[in-house]
Amino acid sequence: MTTVVISQPMLFPWVGMFEQIRQADVFVHYADVAFSKGSFVNRVQLKTATGWEWMTIPLVSRQLGDLIQDLVADDSEDWRRRHLQRLAELYRPAQYSEEMLELVRSVYDRSYSRLSDLLIASCDAVCEYFGLARQTRFLHSTELAIAGNSSQRVLNIVRHFDGTRYVTGHGAKNYLDHEAFEAAGIAVEYLDYRRLPYPQLHGPFNPHVSILDLIANCGRGGIKFIISPTQSWREMV
Repeated sequence: MTTVVISQPMLFPWVGMFEQIRQADVFVHYADVAFSKGSFVNRVQLKTATGWEWMTIPLVSRQLGDLIQDLVADDSEDWRRRHLQRLAELYRPAQYSEEMLELVRSVYDRSYSRLSDLLIASCDAVCEYFGLARQTRFLHSTELAIAGNSSQRVLNIVRHFDGTRYVTGHGAKNYLDHEAFEAAGIAVEYLDYRRLPYPQLHGPFNPHVSILDLIANCGRGGIKFIISPTQSWREMV
């Protein structure tokens, strides 16, 4: 069985994204698709004493329909310093705050011509930290030259890798043609997110914040919270 996971690149995303990666034999960074306003591509939630707030990478002026792969971070703003400063403030009491900050610095200290390269580097750094996906092949959709739109293109990518199982997040329920996957001999499964509570600062547990929160509070031991199973699409839809 070959499990394929496909996802848009995101900035230090939540635990659930890494639970998908942990399932994958092949993981495709899906960057040659349109950037939508309000997405989690260039921003992620942080937990604070008064609720949550966004940690956002500002973008050079863009137009509706621009592809994620064409986005560029606006380095006229010192957003790297601002992010690190805010993370240091929020997580100063956390046991592994320095490990988390060092991980972020390892990503931010490099230069990137495209935003997507930085986002993918943030994902790679977390995978390396936790020892995730050592058997996973990571690829970029931009290198595959696979045609199609929406659900059909996702199916074409999975078939390209002779995938027999496609694992995805809940957002795909709105557009995926599950019957077409089944006709192609591919099982579709959704993450059954457990959202396991772990020790967290700033009040009641919030599972939807950046993976940086898990690292700051639990260190490498946080791997035990990245364990959600999957379930068949028929149980979800």
